[in-house]
Amino acid sequence: MSRRSRRKKKKIINYLIVFITLSIILFLGIEEYKDSKIKKYIANKNKQYTAQDISTINKKEETKKYPKEEIPKEYKGYEVAAKLEIPKIQLEAYVLSTYSEKSLNITATKFWGAEPNKEGNFCIAGHNVKNMFYNLRDLKISDTFWIIDNEVGKVEYEIYSIYTVIPEDIKCLSQETNGRLEATLITCTNDSKRRIIVKAKEKET
Repeated sequence: MSRRSRRKKKKIINYLIVFITLSIILFLGIEEYKDSKIKKYIANKNKQYTAQDISTINKKEETKKYPKEEIPKEYKGYEVAAKLEIPKIQLEAYVLSTYSEKSLNITATKFWGAEPNKEGNFCIAGHNVKNMFYNLRDLKISDTFWIIDNEVGKVEYEIYSIYTVIPEDIKCLSQETNGRLEATLITCTNDSKRRIIVKAKEKET
C-alpha cells in the first residue's frame, strides 16, 4: 500500500473516531437531559406539603363544605359544645359540653362520644319535655337536622333509624361509624321505662 493510501486510510479512521465520540457525547447528553426531566416531574408529583400548606388546604375545604355560623361559648354558666336545630319540630337548642342532672335540666347535653361534627358518633341527651325532645316522636326516616359548632361549622344530618330500647341497652353509643359523621338523639318515653333513639348521619350532597 502506498504512503498516500495509508494517509487516506488513517484520515478516514480519525474521522470515524471523531464521529463516534461526538455521537456518544450527544447520546449521553440527551439521556441525562431526559433523566433530569423525569426526576423533576416525579419530584413535583411527590411534593411534600408543609404542615402550614395542609392546614391551609383543610381550612379551604372546610369553608367550602360547611357554612360558618357563630354560636355562644357559654349558656347559663355551662360551656356550649354545639347548637341543635331541628326545623320539622321547630326546635333550636344549645348542647352543653357537660352531662349532669343539673345541666340536663337546663337544655340538651353531650352524653357520649365524638366532638360535634367530627368523625364518630356525637350522642345528645335531652329530657322528654316541651321545648326540648318531647316532639322527637314526630320525626321520620329521611328527616334532617343541623348541628352547628364554632370549629367545623353547620353540618346537616339525615335520620336513618328511629327505635326504642331499654335504658341498659347502650349499643346506640357505639363509635364505629366507618369514618363518617354521625349524631344520636336520646330521650325517654313518657313512662320513662324505655329510651327513644334517633340515629342520623351526615347528609350526602
